[in-house]
Amino acid sequence: MDLGSVDQIIEREDLTPVVAFHSQQCVEKCFKAVLEEHSQKVPKEHSTLKLYGLVRQLIPLDADVEILTDLDDLYIESRYPGELGLLPDGKPTRAEAQQFYDCAKSVYEQVKRSLDARQQDPSPDRT
Repeated sequence: MDLGSVDQIIEREDLTPVVAFHSQQCVEKCFKAVLEEHSQKVPKEHSTLKLYGLVRQLIPLDADVEILTDLDDLYIESRYPGELGLLPDGKPTRAEAQQFYDCAKSVYEQVKRSLDARQQDPSPDRT
């Protein structure tokens, strides 16, 4: 749902903070889905960086740590806005929003492939 929302607004310069927020939510939910599928405790944690560290121990996954850092910063700012500055230089640019979306889409596709393969694995010990 988050990726679908971003897909509808990605071209709008005025909605780049919303793109960033939904991109972060997509990544966070994907990481938590992996933890759930692997019967791991799903922490009450919103940091994509911390969740990425947990998930990488369970599945092969490639994500840009710098983008995850920016997404974490943006998430905190969107939840607790001061002056809606978001990034050090203000709200995300259209190019930055595209990077966030691309990162979220990549994470989603990698996690989906991993979970699909896991569902097809007939071995009884999948933990």
